[in-house]
Amino acid sequence: MAAEAPAQAGPAEPNHGIRIFIPWLILAVVADVLIWVVWGPHLPPGDMSSSASNQQFDIKVMAVMAAPVMLFVLVYFGYALIVWHHREGDDEDGPPIHGNTRVQATWITVSSVIVLALFVFGTVELVTTNGAGAGEGASPIWKPPGNTVQVQVIAQQWKFTYRYPQFGGFETTDLVLPVGEWVEFHVTSIDVIHSFWAYQLGVKADANPGVDNIAYTKINNAGTITVRCAELCGLWHGAMFDYGQAVSLSSFHSWATSTEVRLAAVTKLLPPYALTYDPTVVAQMGKGMVAAGLTGGAGLYYPPTDPESP
Repeated sequence: MAAEAPAQAGPAEPNHGIRIFIPWLILAVVADVLIWVVWGPHLPPGDMSSSASNQQFDIKVMAVMAAPVMLFVLVYFGYALIVWHHREGDDEDGPPIHGNTRVQATWITVSSVIVLALFVFGTVELVTTNGAGAGEGASPIWKPPGNTVQVQVIAQQWKFTYRYPQFGGFETTDLVLPVGEWVEFHVTSIDVIHSFWAYQLGVKADANPGVDNIAYTKINNAGTITVRCAELCGLWHGAMFDYGQAVSLSSFHSWATSTEVRLAAVTKLLPPYALTYDPTVVAQMGKGMVAAGLTGGAGLYYPPTDPESP
């Protein structure tokens, strides 16, 4: 009886792991370099202030960490479509694979490292000057060194006004800040809940009646600041925005001193500077502002053509 011929072995299975890993590694390195060097400097909210630049840094770090993960999913998906797609005439079942200890251990380890790294990074950012430690609350856990320029933000339907206690406590609709100085915002409201969002500064603080929320930032560059209300506050919430300016220190002092003199008579009509204001004296404040031609929100702040607060 003739001996049976040995079955011919099929072509060796390629190392799919290496074939996936190498293009993924190249793409991940290129993507991270592009994110950090090219895209990163243009990420919002920019670098106009210390808080803005810190937020931009946070977004860059998270983008650099997320890009390799996203690319791995895309590379693996593309490889599977090309290599393991169904071919005409091949109706056999795949091998009965029930698990791969190496793949499972690698997946759990890498996922745990990424999650824990983000946890540590986020915690550090929140308890330092990069995050909530810079203020945005009634009891900030961090304060900048040295002196600060204090600006009180008073929100009302539907306008922000600003008081400068270090310059006689005058109040104006103009937000002007000095470059190179730490600014200490005191944010409150005299009617409903608002939110002070100075976009280019990376500052957002709730404006609650009877509450003094504090936020710190250091102005790095001169330019225009967009201010919006980020909390639904009534009928004209969408129109509650204006623009401020970051200027040189000398220009700021010149503006502040001249404005203090110009509004001296009006300032005498205002309630004394305080961290919050009793709504029963808002009408007095409003009459002073109307006398100065600074009309805006409720309490005699709004022009007669605007609807009253519902």
